Amino acid sequence: MNLDRQLKLLIDNAPQDGHTPQAMTAIAPVLKRLATGLQHSEYYIFQTLDKDWVMTTLSNRAQPEVEKNVVYAFSTVKDATDFQSMPDPRIITLKLPVTHILFQLFAMQSVDSIVLFDTPGNLASGIEVLRADLQNLIEAQLQQKQSASRSKRSNIPPDIA
Repeated sequence: MNLDRQLKLLIDNAPQDGHTPQAMTAIAPVLKRLATGLQHSEYYIFQTLDKDWVMTTLSNRAQPEVEKNVVYAFSTVKDATDFQSMPDPRIITLKLPVTHILFQLFAMQSVDSIVLFDTPGNLASGIEVLRADLQNLIEAQLQQKQSASRSKRSNIPPDIA
């Protein structure tokens, strides 16, 4: 599924609360920009039977007290299967559109980053997308949209009536 279709699905499935679809439309360019830099339009992630994404807590070797929570995303189901040293029957492999994965990263407070393994067969190096970086990009995009909206309103003459 192409990126534009993925983003349309995100926007169409957003809660119709009067705000979320507009916010989704505003942040869609950020999600598309990040997704365009990746090799695949869909990735496989691990999910529990309760529909929670499987997080892995990593610690810094030099500073063991420094930890971060990551979600792994794989370009092929074979890579996802190969990554598990011992398959767990309570964990399933789920294929998701990349823009949905990036949006979930933004929404999940407990996840620090997603590591995407872009090259099939290579589980040694991945691309890490930090939640903080994504959040900063989205906040900048929303501020830019707000500024543009204010600018349009201020161009209306006060004596238009």
